[in-house]
Amino acid sequence: MAKSAKREHVWLQCTETGDLNYRTSVNVQGGLPKFTLKKYSSRLRRRTVHKIKRK
Repeated sequence: MAKSAKREHVWLQCTETGDLNYRTSVNVQGGLPKFTLKKYSSRLRRRTVHKIKRK
């Protein structure tokens, strides 16, 4: 089966360095969700807060 068109690929951007470290898909039906995740930043070598960034 084909994937649904209700999902969109977005980047997770580090709030401290501004790097786009991770790419993931989110469900955009009903609007783009606003959430933050603590992910690993290779530049800082520690976990930092990442937010959604559309490209």
